[in-house]
Amino acid sequence: MAHMTSPAPTVGFDLDMTLIDSRPGIQACYRALSARTGTYIDCDLVITRLGPPLEEELVNWFPAEEVAAVADLYREMYPAHAITGTPAMPGALEAIAAVRAAGGRALVVTAKWEPNAKMHLEHLGIEADAVVGDLWAEQKAQALREYGASVYVGDHTGDVRGARTADAYSVAVTTGPCDAAELRAAGADVVLTDLTEFPAWLESYRRQ
Repeated sequence: MAHMTSPAPTVGFDLDMTLIDSRPGIQACYRALSARTGTYIDCDLVITRLGPPLEEELVNWFPAEEVAAVADLYREMYPAHAITGTPAMPGALEAIAAVRAAGGRALVVTAKWEPNAKMHLEHLGIEADAVVGDLWAEQKAQALREYGASVYVGDHTGDVRGARTADAYSVAVTTGPCDAAELRAAGADVVLTDLTEFPAWLESYRRQ
């Protein structure tokens, strides 16, 4: 639009608990993993602390020397248990559409294994311009810089750190495990309740 002088933005989005409510699918996959391995896992607890890499959770339930193999097994089991039961977050499709409407690009940067991340997006009809997996916290800055993202949207303090490391504007949503106070303390530039607030925020951000 003519009255907007800001260039079309490249906006990065986190996946779990930002674009998708991955709790039902992840819980189902952990239940199946527990049954398959005969190892007790508190699946209700697991889904309260989503965000960090899979291995950081598995180390709570398996001996360190088994974690790599169990992580491979989990990722192999994941498509059968976690994709169809995982809904999009309220406002997720509209948030991507708002970036596109502004002439920008939407990038997904996640700690999730990339093939499984792409499966979620495909199943839900969320069309990102690029998807980069296997990056957590400050590591996310690698992809944000590579694609020239000026904004990164996430639900975790690790996402805030990734944005700040990349010198991107940090937009945080309170749909994940971190509350508004934690996200602000980590350095979020703005905190939204959820992605339904994102299109209006993006328009005001581009008017600045």
